[in-house]
Amino acid sequence: MPEPTITERLIRKYAVMTTDQTMIEKLKAKTPPAWHCRVVTDLEQLGEWHEVLLHRFLLLDLDEIDAFDPIDVIHILRREFQINIGVFCFGGDEDIQDEMRLARADRFFGREEMLERLPEFIRQYDWGE
Repeated sequence: MPEPTITERLIRKYAVMTTDQTMIEKLKAKTPPAWHCRVVTDLEQLGEWHEVLLHRFLLLDLDEIDAFDPIDVIHILRREFQINIGVFCFGGDEDIQDEMRLARADRFFGREEMLERLPEFIRQYDWGE
């Protein structure tokens, strides 16, 4: 397994797991040009664990039930991969949020609040080049 290069580690990127095209467009509109937004519906699309780790944080749609199971995603990240990147969830009801808390997701927001908070997350994770 090739190790990521220093250049790859410095690339500013985050991942979004959703199929909500409106939300994707709004998130990308708030993403600065120096950042990359990777939209996926399966963690495997991000690559192996060391490639997942290159993402500064993950935005996870808790209303998603057809393309992926958010609970499975957090279990794979935290238990199988043992990766502790920020997982910021949006949408969902209180029951799934409680399950995600127990599975060690980090924060929970409504859809509009996530859009308002994205610039803050980007500032917090804006280290590197």
